[in-house]
Amino acid sequence: MLVAAAVCPHPPLLVPEAMGAAGQRGNGMSEVLAACDAAVAALDAAEPDVIVAVGGAAASVVYDGSAAGSLRKYGVSYAVGTGEPVLPLSLTVGSWLLRRAGLGTGDGPGGRLWLQAVAQATPVPECLRLGARIARQAPRVALLAMGDGPARRAVGPEGAADPAADRYDAEVAAALAEADPARLARLAPPLDDELMVAGRAAWQVLAGAADGGRLRGRLRCAVVRYEVSYLVASWDAYG
Repeated sequence: MLVAAAVCPHPPLLVPEAMGAAGQRGNGMSEVLAACDAAVAALDAAEPDVIVAVGGAAASVVYDGSAAGSLRKYGVSYAVGTGEPVLPLSLTVGSWLLRRAGLGTGDGPGGRLWLQAVAQATPVPECLRLGARIARQAPRVALLAMGDGPARRAVGPEGAADPAADRYDAEVAAALAEADPARLARLAPPLDDELMVAGRAAWQVLAGAADGGRLRGRLRCAVVRYEVSYLVASWDAYG
């Protein structure tokens, strides 16, 4: 069953080592990174039997915890893991966060940690079923859901209002703060493209994993940086 969850975004800018000297000095992401660190630390504090990181990708694939990912596609010579880079951006950053917390090794399903890519176009029912399967993998399961909010602002005039993106942000933030899987499950897939949302599928996998559980939520961070929405949250079981 799901005993803890963390929700984190996955911009390459989150990784200070990837940004060189500029990243070490700070690039506006320090608040987001601090919240991510706290959320991932809370996963370990829940003493799970299994940790599963879930992130959007072009296709649904399971990777072991040592799988490699690279930011080279984004113009950054930085990689995590071992072997040929195969991870999508979401799980590359997720793996980096787990390794940063000392949790970055595993041997796939049946081991301590694995990484689950979920196709970003996956319909809601399939996301929910995948989450439910993940929650049944062990008596105590922790899930790291990687996903960015709307990025549509980034392609318009800087600072321009976008009421649709704001409404979407508010809906996701409320669902995360209240640990409300039903609310996450109502997010509409067509808005993925319209609002340039990268997190919907992973959030709905979390909804499937959490369904029926007694969970409380904490929204650790909800900000817009470089015209993209980033949300960080923690869920934990009680009772």
